[in-house]
Amino acid sequence: MVAVMAATTMAQNSDGAITADMLGRLEKSYGNTAGDKAIRNALGQMDLNKLALSQENLGEFDKEFSTEVKSKGITDQKKSGRCWLFSGLNVLRAKAIAKHGMSRFQFSQNYLFFYDQLEKSNLFLQMVIDTKGEELTSQSVDWLFQNPVTDGGTFTGVADLVNKYGLVPSEAMRETFAANNTNRMAMLLKMKLRQGGIQIREMAEKKASKAQLAAKKEEVLKDIYRILALNLGIPPKEFTYNGKKYTPMEFAEEYGDKETCNDYIMLMNDPSRPYYKCYEIDRDRHTYEGHNWLYVNLPIEDIKEMAKASLKDSTAMYFSCDVGKYLNSETGLLDVNNYDYESLMGMSFAMTKKQRVESHASGSSHAMTLVAVDEKEGKTIKWKVENSWGESAGCKGFLIMTDEWFDEYMFRLVVNRKYATERALEVLKTKPVKLPAWDPMFAEDL
Repeated sequence: MVAVMAATTMAQNSDGAITADMLGRLEKSYGNTAGDKAIRNALGQMDLNKLALSQENLGEFDKEFSTEVKSKGITDQKKSGRCWLFSGLNVLRAKAIAKHGMSRFQFSQNYLFFYDQLEKSNLFLQMVIDTKGEELTSQSVDWLFQNPVTDGGTFTGVADLVNKYGLVPSEAMRETFAANNTNRMAMLLKMKLRQGGIQIREMAEKKASKAQLAAKKEEVLKDIYRILALNLGIPPKEFTYNGKKYTPMEFAEEYGDKETCNDYIMLMNDPSRPYYKCYEIDRDRHTYEGHNWLYVNLPIEDIKEMAKASLKDSTAMYFSCDVGKYLNSETGLLDVNNYDYESLMGMSFAMTKKQRVESHASGSSHAMTLVAVDEKEGKTIKWKVENSWGESAGCKGFLIMTDEWFDEYMFRLVVNRKYATERALEVLKTKPVKLPAWDPMFAEDL
């Protein structure tokens, strides 16, 4: 058997292989000192982060902020990738609470999530129709079938969904198990969409008419609607709140914030691309007729200026970052000094933010709501975000980040146009550079 395998296997060029001599040098480079043995013994029994946790950084940290938008009631996305939706709705509810003087209030995340999944399903199927002339192996078609539907998203999706479907209070369409635990439902949606997508392509190969393809799409969408209705419930067309009857659009008119939904700018700090340019992510939207994700790439200091202007006017913002980096989940502090991996491992892991982006070592992964900044004597000290992991997570549901961490791991911020600088608004008027949806920097917030 070995001889047969050797005979039928094509040999590879060995110039770059690990040779016996190289292996010997690698083995010799590991000193296996008493310190190495102690670390190895400890890592065999406990989490690396427990050992790397910097004792010098464990003291009580200041939780007071010079500027803060007050929040009432921490939300919890549970085991779902809906942070973008929670964050967007948390921005809107802060305005609603202030406007109507409410103690606690939540919009229904489940209501908009239902339509988000239905709209993304239609987006996928229609794009399959639109690309029917391309090979299945083309990058665009391959990307479609790899990503038929997700529960992640961006603030642009929140704005488009609110404008199309309105809003309802949490009481009108409550969370379900499937809304809080999206994996199983997502599996079914993807199976049905991939099945339908392949069938549409096969029909197109047989010269099916435009009307026939549209009918097939609607047939698949009926199954999608059934999956969503059984898992999430049926979205209300009318409901009563505080003794008054509303439609979702009427409720959005009274309790939503159209200014936030329609007059926002998405900012990005991506040092791997030129600053003061506008970028559009092709096919990265939530509804077929909606808006692609459009953003202005700016230096971090420009973004901070607009963030502070918004907070000082009592307006919270959609914010996304690489939340998993240097987070002490027990204290809720995001600080680049939380973990000392270098001392533990005896080596450097240093890279610039640009290098981390280019090498896929860092990118935006989670959306939250920016609610506070702390400044002392003209210097920015720290920032605060309202999270959607429940009240027991972090610092009573919030996370606090040092200004240095903000510089290194903040990526996206959504601000109202009235807080934008003139230069940012001028950049927004320029023709955007279009980037493909599969660009790794633009994965959806989860």
